[in-house]
Amino acid sequence: MPEQRVGELLDHLDVTADLDEGDLIVDALVILKVLQPDGSIALSIGGTNTRDWINQTGLLRAAVDYARTHFED
Repeated sequence: MPEQRVGELLDHLDVTADLDEGDLIVDALVILKVLQPDGSIALSIGGTNTRDWINQTGLLRAAVDYARTHFED
């Protein structure tokens, strides 16, 4: 897949985040579930241009831990 900017696409999905007044976003990791034209599902990962694989791995691990404690029944 060619790389594309996803900001507007996320806006259309009504993506939100829990941020307080004055919070400064310094990095981002975006995980996308993609429905392809043939009906198959693909995974795509994007992020800020300053993110390296070490930060990507750390953000992903932190997100998994957060999801386990906040979203599991």
